[in-house]
Amino acid sequence: SCKSTVIRANSIEPYFLTAYLNSKYGRSLLLRKERGMIQKGLNLDDLKTLKIPLFSNKLQNACKKIIYEAKRLMDEADCIYKEAGKLLEQALGLQDFNPDSERHSIRYFKSIFENTGRLDAEFYQTYYDEFEKRIKSKGFVNANEICSMINYGTVPTSPYTEDGSGVPYIKGMNVKNVEIQSDNIDRITNTSELPEKFYTQKGDIIISQMGTVADCGIVDETQENWIFASFTIRMRLKDCNLYNPYFIGIYIQNMAKKYYFNRYIAQASVRQNTDLPTVKNLFIPIVDINIQNKIADTIKESKRNKQRSKLLLNTVVDFVEMAIEQGEEAALKLYKREGFINE
Repeated sequence: SCKSTVIRANSIEPYFLTAYLNSKYGRSLLLRKERGMIQKGLNLDDLKTLKIPLFSNKLQNACKKIIYEAKRLMDEADCIYKEAGKLLEQALGLQDFNPDSERHSIRYFKSIFENTGRLDAEFYQTYYDEFEKRIKSKGFVNANEICSMINYGTVPTSPYTEDGSGVPYIKGMNVKNVEIQSDNIDRITNTSELPEKFYTQKGDIIISQMGTVADCGIVDETQENWIFASFTIRMRLKDCNLYNPYFIGIYIQNMAKKYYFNRYIAQASVRQNTDLPTVKNLFIPIVDINIQNKIADTIKESKRNKQRSKLLLNTVVDFVEMAIEQGEEAALKLYKREGFINE
């Protein structure tokens, strides 16, 4: 877009250059060149004068190798997550589910309106009924039956902190693909008086209630005692030995989001949303716990690969910063000892 700039490297390894631009030194030099009063930006002529340290091809190629490995792990994580989706389809007998083939349905006002109160045609698409029929055919429970808590989150108790202090505050934008994405999470203070119901516990399912409705993430052991926002909904299972939260999460993210929540979604004046009654009435298939756990293990493996990938991307930035601060030889020596460099 017009708000972005392409840099095409000729005599320097682009992966090294990318790592440098993301380092504290590259970023600080870029920020020194920003212009403007209201909406700040960088001019092309200023970018052309950016100082770039020169290191050997060995160090630059090491950056390339680390970033390549990070990309491989991320691609592998995506494939593993898709495999979890296929396992879910097999468990529910939905491998051949092709709901988009039917483009119309015929209903009669008298027989449907008094039961649903809905006049919008979208509500009566046949694939919604077909999905519900298939899920319920082998046994199901409603979310309210298997959850001890289903509740909204809380509004911020303070402005977001800028120094990394405070309690992490989970918003709808932080949940996706059965994961609480904490890279850019906001933090708030003044939370000591909040009721216990607004704090997370391992295994909680956090659902986006507004905007990207029904995106969801599962709280892991590193994300306990965080706070979730008012435009999210938390589901806490009564017994994780009967229902695995990761199984529930991928069912919501991959299937219920499209074929349940989209049907019962509320079209507000600003943004579409869902609500507590809709979540409580969500029908969930009864599946053998061993199959649930297998799906969950696959999701966790995908998540581990993503975490390793992110660690490598942080590592390559640290590598460049160390080369600047302590010299190339010290950086190469350390990273060879750590196993990032073989030669």
